[in-house]
Amino acid sequence: MTMTANRQQKTENSKGQLKFLSDQIHKLNHEEWDAFSKIWTPFTARRKEVITRSGERERYLYFVLDGVQRVYYHDEYGREATLVFTYAPSFGGVLDSMLNEQISKYNYEALSKSEFLRASFSDLNDLMLRYQGVRSIIMTGVSGALAGVLERLAELQCFSSEEKFKKLLSRSPHILNIVPHKYLANYLGIDPTNFSKLINRVII
Repeated sequence: MTMTANRQQKTENSKGQLKFLSDQIHKLNHEEWDAFSKIWTPFTARRKEVITRSGERERYLYFVLDGVQRVYYHDEYGREATLVFTYAPSFGGVLDSMLNEQISKYNYEALSKSEFLRASFSDLNDLMLRYQGVRSIIMTGVSGALAGVLERLAELQCFSSEEKFKKLLSRSPHILNIVPHKYLANYLGIDPTNFSKLINRVII
């Protein structure tokens, strides 16, 4: 098999993963899936590469195939807050910037070498206007992301460090193995030293 054929086969396999996830949200009919699948192209990011920077507009929706990424806030005083992690199989990017077509306040960074399919928002928006099924997938995904953010805000304000740690593990039991611990500590608003103590103290 030639290199070009290998790449084409890999892309088709990746789109199969996309279809599996999208079917779980809303099953597209043949015409919808045919149009939806054609707007996605492969994209690779290096470890620690900032894919979308604050001050830029997010122009793509990403479908994560491999690797771990985060959306984070960073200000002029050096303060940093990790807001969201993404990993396969899930959608990624700075969603509010993309959907509102506004400058992003946040960064989207690959924490490890990462592989994606990505679709431009202009192509995606065209399909959302044409196909109810595509619109349903995107709106359901965004609603789920918002629900997750609101739940975490409540946890950050109300829970103890140990409660936040246990809640994270109950929601994503594998996350300790795929995300560097310093970013998990930042995500939970816990001092890194105390986070290490929690790992040793809490039964996982």
